[in-house]
Amino acid sequence: MFNRRKHSPKPVQIDTLIGANTRINGDLQFSGGLHVDGAIEGNISAEENSGSKLSISDSGKVHGSIRVPSVVLNGLVQGDIVAQTRVDLGTTAQVNGDVYYGLIEMAMGAQINGKLIHQTAAVSDIKTKEPAQEPLGDVAAVEIGTVEPKVG
Repeated sequence: MFNRRKHSPKPVQIDTLIGANTRINGDLQFSGGLHVDGAIEGNISAEENSGSKLSISDSGKVHGSIRVPSVVLNGLVQGDIVAQTRVDLGTTAQVNGDVYYGLIEMAMGAQINGKLIHQTAAVSDIKTKEPAQEPLGDVAAVEIGTVEPKVG
């Protein structure tokens, strides 16, 4: 009756790849497309209106805040996500922090332990808090809850 098709996010053009056996300690700034299969202990950022995109695979882990225009997440993030344009949370996505978004798509199974905050203003004014000082090696033991939207 209705022509419904499943929407999947466009593949991210990858300019930089962080491999599965790679661990980065420190903040990371990039432009273009960044794909993370490994672990990053530090904040990830890109210029607000740059059109940059970050994708994090099922095996990807970030212990720090993310401030990127567009984020596709299937892995684990221990910190806030600030995405001016769009956030796509896959079925295996886990966020332990607040998610600031312009547009969000969330698959069944995605987990967020924090607030979902829609942003219509510039995201440069948003102050993210420092993530808890728990190393990535212990992250698997963290239980992430599911967010239920508030009405009103």
